[in-house]
Amino acid sequence: MTFKECKKIAKARMGEKRFTHSENVADEAEKLAEIYGADKDKAKLAGILHDITKETPNEEQLQIIRQNGIILTKMQLSSPKLWHSISGAAFIESELKIKDEDIINAVRYHTSGRAGMSLLEKIIFVADFTSEERSYDGVEIMRKKSRKSLEEAMYFGLSFTLSDLIKRERTIEPNAVACYNDIILNYKF
Repeated sequence: MTFKECKKIAKARMGEKRFTHSENVADEAEKLAEIYGADKDKAKLAGILHDITKETPNEEQLQIIRQNGIILTKMQLSSPKLWHSISGAAFIESELKIKDEDIINAVRYHTSGRAGMSLLEKIIFVADFTSEERSYDGVEIMRKKSRKSLEEAMYFGLSFTLSDLIKRERTIEPNAVACYNDIILNYKF
């Protein structure tokens, strides 16, 4: 599928605000790909598709997940906000016939991260945090860090996210902890 075709499908599946966010993630991903030497076309495609099932009703997301042979853990079942990354990856592979593992994994792990992320996965993870419309406290710091080191930006974002989840007594996706540990163990900044 071409970027144009995927963009049209994404637009049909999202409200205006979510689609604007996806366009911004695609643009930011393309910029980060340029900086870090990744495939800009793949980055832009993964960016436009990263939230493809975000506005899909939970029951439909669970159906997509089940139909693709994915069994959610108890922790994943308790966190519906994480489902869109799992259902989105399954959707783009089964429905859009995207077979590029790197794009599929970039969509799958854009919310949690994981240990051993590829360059494209890191780009989509960071682009989702730093897209143009984002305005949370610290976004400018995150954007600045993203131009210096993807891992430093990821560390900054994960530190905030994990601390926030702990304060709110929420479950933490084990892949997020593994991603944090991977960065701590393997990167110096």
